[in-house]
This record gives sequence, structure tokens and C-alpha cells, in this order.
Amino acid sequence: MKLASTLFVIASALAFGQASPPASTTVDINGKAITIKYSAPSVKGRQMLGKGGRISKDPTYPIWRLGANSATTLHTTANLDINGTNVPAGDYTLYAKIDEDAWMLVINKQTGQWGTEYDASKDQGRAKMMMSHPASKVETLKIELSKKGGNKGELTIEFEDTKATVPFTVK
Repeated sequence: MKLASTLFVIASALAFGQASPPASTTVDINGKAITIKYSAPSVKGRQMLGKGGRISKDPTYPIWRLGANSATTLHTTANLDINGTNVPAGDYTLYAKIDEDAWMLVINKQTGQWGTEYDASKDQGRAKMMMSHPASKVETLKIELSKKGGNKGELTIEFEDTKATVPFTVK
């Protein structure tokens, strides 16, 4: 028991000591689980989004890995319709095609890669996101899945002064 406690403390320290610590969001809709796992970077006084921002220097730009480190993952036990894009149950990598006016959520079938490895030929599809601004500046990237009633849900991404949302339906 003591070894397990020690290992937990070490693992927690490593996770929370990271510059972009691991984060996740899960929602259950009609008995089906949808989960997104990502690494959450922080602004730390830097410009992250927009022309000349740190993200614009990624080798895949304007495709962004929606986080830091390893690619952001989506696991769904349900077939989904993400704003008109069919996504069968399974595992995917999420990216966003970003520009100043609009974002597209990119659902990619390649999994297990580092976040800056993107193969467009593996795209399952792309879904237009609705753009707005959060109530206040968001220091650390936040991705959230939420229920919207019945078989409906919403994916929200907030970072810096940007908020992007996309509706989805559990089929």
C-alpha cells in the first residue's frame, strides 16, 4: 500500500509540474461516453493565437493540435454527427483549422502521433465552429463537452480571447 501511495504522489507531481499538464473532459449522453484528452498550454504573457502568435509557428499551421505535446484525442462509444460531419464510434485525433474569423474542427482517423504530425489524407471530416469571445481572457486552454438536452451535446474550446463551439448529436 505504501508503494502505491508513493507512486501516486510521484505521478501527480510529474503531471502537475508539466508546462502543459494533461487534461480531459467527458460527457455521457444516453448511456454513451464521449471523452477528449489533451495537454493544456497556458498563455503566460505570450500571444498564442492570431497572426504572429506562438501557434502560427507550428509546422502544421493553420492546422493546430488543440493543445500541446501529444495529439488531442477523441474517444466515442457512440456514432456522432458533429455539425453535419459523420463520426462513427471509435478513436480519433482532433485538430482545428484556425484563422482570425472562423475555425473548423478537424476529426482525423490517425491516432497515437505527436501533436505536430498531421496527415490530411486521414481526415474523417471537418465541422464548422461558431466563434465568439469568452467573458474574460482564458489563461489555460480549456476544452469542455456538455449536454444540451436529449441526444444533443456541445464541444467548447476556450483559449486566450477566443471561444469556439460546435454542436453534436449522438445517433
